[in-house]
Amino acid sequence: MSTSSAFTVWMTGLPASGKRTLATELAIAVAQKGLPVEVIDSGKLRRTPLGATLGFSRGERDQNVRRHAFAAQLLVRNGVVAIVSAVSPYRSTRNEIRKELGQFVEVYVSTPKATCVDRDPRGDWARALKGEIRNFTGVDDPYEAPENPEVQVDMAQLSVDEAVDQIVGILCTLGHLPDNTQERSSEDQELLSQKLRDLGYVE
Repeated sequence: MSTSSAFTVWMTGLPASGKRTLATELAIAVAQKGLPVEVIDSGKLRRTPLGATLGFSRGERDQNVRRHAFAAQLLVRNGVVAIVSAVSPYRSTRNEIRKELGQFVEVYVSTPKATCVDRDPRGDWARALKGEIRNFTGVDDPYEAPENPEVQVDMAQLSVDEAVDQIVGILCTLGHLPDNTQERSSEDQELLSQKLRDLGYVE
């Protein structure tokens, strides 16, 4: 894989929306295509010296997200596909990162808030709703949803496998991944084509 063909997949969505699981499974699918790939997990990064010093003010959130982008840029520069899993709540910051990174695919994990609350493995939503955690995205700090992501998946409606298949399909159609078109039905192809027309990628 040449360095010019590497790219970044940026998964954004509310806390506990399913981004981490989806990123992990997508990385397996990308690796099966023969491409080197790494996952940059925001939760794990915040527990390292690189992110542990940052709080949750807007400025600190932006700094945290930009550190993710810098790590992704280094990976892509060296021919490695970067999959970023991060709430990254501010639209303007994500748009700036898109311009900086170039080969950038935004995946909006649009799982509804109620589902995120129910599925939260650490109980952070419950504590935030009780006021025990402050500046929590979706409670007392805003989440600005993408306006035109390349892919949108609702993990309340899709299984992980279905969501990964949808993302891989778009990545193939955009030319980022090798495309095995015979494995996809004509209905799937038409859905992908319509999505790309909506995004302005094809006429």
